[in-house]
Amino acid sequence: MHSPVDGILKSLIHFEKSPNTAIYIQIAQQIINAIQRGYLPEGTALPGTRKFSVLLDINRNTAVAVYDELASQGWVDIVANKGTFVLMPEKKTAAIKGALQGLEQLKTYPKVAGFKFQSSFNLASTEEFSVSKYVINDGQPDLRLHPTHQFSKWYSASMKRSSLISKWNQTQEQSYTNFSKQLCNYLNATRGFYIKPDNIVSTRSTEMSLYIVSQLLIKQEDVVLVGHLSHYKSNMIFQQAGANIITIPVDAYGIDVDFIEKNFTKNSIRCVYVCAHRQYPTTVTLTAERRLKLLQLAKAYNFAIIEDDFDYDFQFEGSAMLPMASSDGAGVVIYLGRLGQSFFPSFQIGFVVAPENIINEAKNYLQILDKQGDLIQKQILTELISEGEIHRLIKKNITIYKQRRDYLCACLTTHFKDDATWQVPTGGLAIWINFKPSISLVKLAEKAKMYDLFLPKTILYQSKAVCAIRLGFGHLNEGEIEIVIKTLRLSFDAL
Repeated sequence: MHSPVDGILKSLIHFEKSPNTAIYIQIAQQIINAIQRGYLPEGTALPGTRKFSVLLDINRNTAVAVYDELASQGWVDIVANKGTFVLMPEKKTAAIKGALQGLEQLKTYPKVAGFKFQSSFNLASTEEFSVSKYVINDGQPDLRLHPTHQFSKWYSASMKRSSLISKWNQTQEQSYTNFSKQLCNYLNATRGFYIKPDNIVSTRSTEMSLYIVSQLLIKQEDVVLVGHLSHYKSNMIFQQAGANIITIPVDAYGIDVDFIEKNFTKNSIRCVYVCAHRQYPTTVTLTAERRLKLLQLAKAYNFAIIEDDFDYDFQFEGSAMLPMASSDGAGVVIYLGRLGQSFFPSFQIGFVVAPENIINEAKNYLQILDKQGDLIQKQILTELISEGEIHRLIKKNITIYKQRRDYLCACLTTHFKDDATWQVPTGGLAIWINFKPSISLVKLAEKAKMYDLFLPKTILYQSKAVCAIRLGFGHLNEGEIEIVIKTLRLSFDAL
């Protein structure tokens, strides 16, 4: 006859062959769940491994592995010649009494919380997923160019250093001193800065940097000025902070700084968000004259400038224009940047450059969000900066991306010469394409998807005055670029 325990186990345990989780682990986890919920009280005798294997139709070796796993975690006691008995490990876990729940409810997890909470529309995900073979993004690097083998060696070497553990046990400020010095040296040499470690804080990404800055600067209904077409992620962050976002015109010379002077007064603006090199999404560059006037207005009108230099590493013609922060004598600019854009995302970091008192406050936020950070990542980046490896990788990849940009423009000339206009950008990994006459970009995306090409909504810009896409090319090689443009043409003609 079957014991009550046999029936409980038979009802509770369900498993499937999975490449991710071994069967014995799946079974052990479900038995632990049953113990926690009180279905298998302390002292309960579990069936022997032979009987257990027959009960669940598994190999006896699997049954032995289940009990060994439970014993190693302290959930059962295996007594020789007596049996296997349920324990409650040091009474650490309070049993969850399931008197009002059926056993079948243990097989699922609630989809809806049993309490009220504040959902955020502003931070709703913009991610879209597709199984299409070809995808256009807004200008991301090609991860295939990442020197994986070299980084594997560097990472392994960093892991083996005896000093790693001692650094991990130090405070964040002590641990990152060498990295901060190297990063300052690098930025001083490449951006024309004269900063010290007190003027910089590193983060996981530019988005984290902007989030921290927005928490420092923005209160409810503070006015934040952005370009008429601007980065959707930055706008989401500003809105979540409670900002009143007002758009200002953007023309061929960047944001219209005169518009600010004509329509706003002193202390009426909290901050202005600008892109240091190429305005997102249109890729136009703010002229030197307008940069100078914006700095003067910030000082006179008492507002901050958030200068986002998200694509500094991808300058194809001439030298990159120095950021406004390098000419900021009044302390009105907060500079956001990214290091390691030619690397796999795990090796990229964001950073904030600002006056010392701002950095001190930013570090306070970072202590909450990411106190320890990634010491191994920073160790590797420190060495790559000091050895000049970052500079070499950037130069190598720029040559490849420039060739891809030129090939894309040639393909566009062949297939869209009479139906679209575009400017060849001096840098960056995206081109702004205006269609003429105006078409439905949503329908274009639908047609393209039928031909195995995915155009996410975040690259489509359509209004009465605008019918354009921000076409990222960095992640595509020349053969893929040709296929994408031909497919885009085919989709265009299908309309």
